[in-house]
Amino acid sequence: MDKNTIRLLRPDFQYESLKNIPVEDLINNGIKGLLLDLDNTISPWNDRTLSSEVVSWFHKIKAQGIKACIVSNNRQPDRVAAVADILGIQYVCQAAKPGKKGFGKGLKHLGLGVKQVAVVGDQLLTDVLGGKRMGMKTILLMPIDEQEFGGTKVLRFLERLFGRKTYYTRKFARQDMAARRYHDK
Repeated sequence: MDKNTIRLLRPDFQYESLKNIPVEDLINNGIKGLLLDLDNTISPWNDRTLSSEVVSWFHKIKAQGIKACIVSNNRQPDRVAAVADILGIQYVCQAAKPGKKGFGKGLKHLGLGVKQVAVVGDQLLTDVLGGKRMGMKTILLMPIDEQEFGGTKVLRFLERLFGRKTYYTRKFARQDMAARRYHDK
């Protein structure tokens, strides 16, 4: 795999979950908006419930003036809209990530440029790859739950083939997750 491909699959930051992303890190890196995946990032796959920690984290980022928008490949507009409504944010469903169109719609909702926005998600081949293709910073999280869409299981297998299996091991999740920053050397 060439260096450019590797760069497209390397997240800028990595945390265990949303609640572990320090708002100060976002501010210090010039991030004024977030495009967030829904399934296994904000809530478990195919679930409308949100943990109190996730809701609290969204209150924190909003209090600091950071905008947010869900950008999801989910094909259930009612579910995506319900979660977005609970959080008081905009959304894009059927985004066709890693394609650029869904991310572009999310950027329009935020009213921000690519250098001011980070993509947050649990998948390398949709969230990280798509964010990097757009020129945005990327934040990779551990999946909330092991239950997921069948197509996602195929993508996880491909991610392991690319040598990224450590992103999805529980051992890795137990390591110090505080602001892992990856630099191209």
